[in-house]
Amino acid sequence: MSAAELPAGLRDTLDGLALVDDRTLRIDLLIETADRFTPVAPSIAVTPYHDDHKVPACESDAYVWALPRPDGTLDFHFAVENPQGISAMALAVVLGESCSGAPLAQVAALPGDVVYDLFGRELSMGKSMGLMGMVSMVAHFARRRVDGAADGEVATPGG
Repeated sequence: MSAAELPAGLRDTLDGLALVDDRTLRIDLLIETADRFTPVAPSIAVTPYHDDHKVPACESDAYVWALPRPDGTLDFHFAVENPQGISAMALAVVLGESCSGAPLAQVAALPGDVVYDLFGRELSMGKSMGLMGMVSMVAHFARRRVDGAADGEVATPGG
């Protein structure tokens, strides 16, 4: 997938980070992004969260929900149960802001390796797999919507 095919907000975020050569500054920017993380609202889901929304292989116990918008796109919401899951929180903010309301075809085609574009290749294998799992789950919900499987995206409290 070319950068032009990514949701505009994600493309803008990646373009901005590409200008940051200093690794420490890049980390600081991602930590600032994680500071904006807000957990899923209780009106969408409450603990214990249903495993249907759990990101496989994520060390931070991340969960993803996708709620339909009136225009047919989706709003993405996240929970990150590990308070040390800074990378997962940062990615949740980036995905939530850039994929919510974005064209479904673009979201459905998100490549997992966009994680490396955001965080670099210095991540551990386990962290990389979990973060790619978050991207994959967002893309999965969008693909389901594109394929007409509208049921299942809406999370009810407790779901």
